[in-house]
Amino acid sequence: MKLRTLHRHVNESFKSLGRNGWMTFASVSAVTVSLILVGLFLMVLFNLNKIAGDIESDVEVRVYVDQSATQADTNRLENQLKGINNVQSVAYQPKEEGLNNLMDSLGSDKKTFKDLTKQNPLPNAFILKTDQPEQTIGVASEVKSLSHVSDVRYGKGTVEKLFKFINIARNVGIVLIIGLLFTSIFLIANTIKLTIVARRREIEIMKYVGATNAFVRWPYFLEGLMMGVLGAVIPVVLVIIVYHFAYYNLGGSLSQMFIRLIPYQTMTLHLSLLLVGIGAAIGVWGSLSSVRKFLKV
Repeated sequence: MKLRTLHRHVNESFKSLGRNGWMTFASVSAVTVSLILVGLFLMVLFNLNKIAGDIESDVEVRVYVDQSATQADTNRLENQLKGINNVQSVAYQPKEEGLNNLMDSLGSDKKTFKDLTKQNPLPNAFILKTDQPEQTIGVASEVKSLSHVSDVRYGKGTVEKLFKFINIARNVGIVLIIGLLFTSIFLIANTIKLTIVARRREIEIMKYVGATNAFVRWPYFLEGLMMGVLGAVIPVVLVIIVYHFAYYNLGGSLSQMFIRLIPYQTMTLHLSLLLVGIGAAIGVWGSLSSVRKFLKV
């Protein structure tokens, strides 16, 4: 397309948006309302997904070595653990290191348990990470059958409930987002269609005087793009404000519960680009799909 023609289409699109002020306002409002809901849902879903990933990455299998095991037995057990399917890593933790970690976790209360340093009751241990968090249960079950293993711990009961909750939360969130997007597209497409129906005579005249389909579509493509981007402005600003409040006012309390939110700059940048992209795509799609039926004259 020639630059002169593109310049003409852009000018026509701006003029058209002004001439059809109320319909433009209705379309932009529909995009705005829909993207506000989509943005808030995405903000929650992205953070929920990160929290779930953090929790999953912390899941591990602790294998305690029998106190009577010799060094040769321990080495043999380590090789057996490394040979189990789906085991990503095996880290050895001597009982002295285990006690130090325990004392550190007690904080100021460690003075109460200082006698433990005189006679360490903890056994040596191996810490296993699996390729996928869901494989933890199967690996733990297989480890139990090995010799010189006194105990295996992986949060039995809690882990199963945790994985079930995470899967349900993810699936519900995805279904809600998809449903909301389809509703938004339907609502916006119909609003834009009303705008174009009111201008069908204009399209028919352009076709009768020999305009090509592409020539007719371009102004509507640009109008849809502009309406989609304009409709995304308020949702972007709102999401930035809401997430600023949530991150800087609730983030500290949540971090004490070992829950870390997505960094503010990362979230707002990605979500802003995503909302603008969704708004532009919905505006263009709604505009072009609505004008298509009037091109057959």
